[in-house]
Amino acid sequence: MKKRKRSKLFIIISALLVCVAAAAWWAVSDNGNAGQRSARETARVTRRDFSSTVLATGAVKPQVGAEVRVGARISGKVEHLYANIGDHVKKGQVIAELEKADLEAAVAKARAEVKVAEARVAGAGSGVKLANLEYQRQQNLIKKDFTSRQAVDKALKEKESARAGLDLAGKQLDAARAALEEARVKLSYATITASISGVIGSVSTQQGETVSAGLNAPTFVTIIDLDRLQVDAYVDEVDIGKIKIGQKCIFTVDAFPAREFHGKVVAIYPEAVIQENVVNYDVVVEIADPYDGLLRPEMTASVTILLRKRKQVLAVPAKAVKRERGRNIVYLPAKDGPEIRRVNIGWKDGQWIEITAGLKEGENVLLEKPGINHKGNNNRRK
Repeated sequence: MKKRKRSKLFIIISALLVCVAAAAWWAVSDNGNAGQRSARETARVTRRDFSSTVLATGAVKPQVGAEVRVGARISGKVEHLYANIGDHVKKGQVIAELEKADLEAAVAKARAEVKVAEARVAGAGSGVKLANLEYQRQQNLIKKDFTSRQAVDKALKEKESARAGLDLAGKQLDAARAALEEARVKLSYATITASISGVIGSVSTQQGETVSAGLNAPTFVTIIDLDRLQVDAYVDEVDIGKIKIGQKCIFTVDAFPAREFHGKVVAIYPEAVIQENVVNYDVVVEIADPYDGLLRPEMTASVTILLRKRKQVLAVPAKAVKRERGRNIVYLPAKDGPEIRRVNIGWKDGQWIEITAGLKEGENVLLEKPGINHKGNNNRRK
């Protein structure tokens, strides 16, 4: 029994020794691998040629004035609707007509009032002529003492009264003509025409419906000029300072991913566009290539804005630069532990980023943030 117990005890001790040896070997091996990984996860600060670009996502949009909502300025029943979605229309083409019998009657009435006013003017003109003749006759008679001063004054008064009557009749004629013009304009509102040439994008009413014009004119159709499109690229606030008017651009749309379209920056809107708590700025790209039948409003565009080239700039892999407490920093390997160095960055070209201050050519930086205690130099974190 004692021999069996000793044998079992020996086996247990032997197994424990094997486990301890295996654990020690694994720890040494793992430390060696960690050291090798740490050694591999560094990069040298070098000089490179940068051909920097800015990438942005945007959308195809109509230019200012290339999308128009056409509506009615008066209330009434839609008697005829000639527009359908997708129809091509020319500027001035009739799109819809409202009932206009009452408007035509108003025009006829105003025209008749003009005729009456014209007759009044003619009558007043004849009265002025007679009054002038009578006044002249009285003046000739007073010279020969064949009439009295009172008769002359009366003739003068009648002359002035006739002149005032003619002026009043003239103003009434002007008012009648203005009323006629107003009635004609209102009648023209019953005929809705295309204000630009383009394609009908939407129709928001139907024939037979009654529309009511209030503060906002009811929209009948939306017309889009597909020959006047642009790309609105939304550039991150970090990159907007690099964008200048006139820079060349290349963009693709999801519908034709293999085809590149060219353009140039023509405007940078000053007001920010906040999308998912990210501040962007709208950069307008003018399309230089023919795109008839290919591009449509609201297509998603992937835009590449080409910046000027820069040669032999100091650069490190972009992943080596970390953002902490509002500063850009890198970690440098050192004997006593990784060193924190604050840096200033410039352009980004693919996986590389420019270092404008804080590093020297030939220094090494860690690509990943170390998980151990580290030291710092004069620029270290406090």
